[in-house]
Order: sequence, then C-alpha cells, then structure tokens
Amino acid sequence: GKLWTALPFGAQLAAEAPCLLLKTPADAACYLLPLYSLRPVETFGVLALDVRHHLIKDMIVSTGCLTSTLVHPREVFVAAIEARAAGIVLYHNHPSGDPEPSGDDLALTRRLAAGGSLLGIEVLDHLILGAGRFVSLKERGVL
Repeated sequence: GKLWTALPFGAQLAAEAPCLLLKTPADAACYLLPLYSLRPVETFGVLALDVRHHLIKDMIVSTGCLTSTLVHPREVFVAAIEARAAGIVLYHNHPSGDPEPSGDDLALTRRLAAGGSLLGIEVLDHLILGAGRFVSLKERGVL
C-alpha cells in the first residue's frame, strides 16, 4: 500500500544528492567552494537540508551578470518547499574573488530569514564564496 508508493520517491531523493551531513559553515563551504567559487558570473543557490542537516538537494535559483544577481524570496522558498526542506543554506559567489558581504547581501539575508521564519523553513546560513575563501553570515551574527 502506502509504503510501496513512498519507496520510489525516497529512492529518487537519495539519488539527487550525495549523503552529505552539513553541520557547520565549513562543511557547507567544503561542498560549495569547488563547485561555485570560481564561476565568472554571480550564482545564487539554496542547499535544502532535512531535520538532521543532511543535504537533500542543491538548487541554483538565479545567475546574474558579472557583478550582481537578482533574487526574489519567492524563488528561494518555492525551491525549498518543493524539496521539503526543514532548513536551507543560502549561497552565492562573488566573481571578484572577495567574499566580503555587501550591504545588499546583508539586507537580502535578513529578508529571506524573515520569510523563512513565516514558512517554518529556517535559514541556517548564507555563505558568500570567493576564490578559495568564504564568509558565513551566521558566524558574522547576521542570522
């Protein structure tokens, strides 16, 4: 009955992401830096995590021009809801290689965290990726 119909969905989820446990900003950065830090345009994405902080899915929400990307909360949370995420880690790269957050990065992070709390999907962190380096906005006290 129900168990049988749930198995293919579970098997599909397991195939979408390796069984990665992302407990700390460094864990997430270790996964993200090789994939996104050296991209020539800004790429904004979401890591969807289950209640135990295992990666369910890595979703690119937006790619921009050389210096910026526009991200709407709607796209971020549609992706998180579809993945049935308990929590999310936001990330984007700075093509300049400097991961220092801009004022816009801080404002966007606060806006998305507020939206997440309304939906019951915690924004666990926002990582800004540079050339081999990252900044965690959780570690900086923004979240």
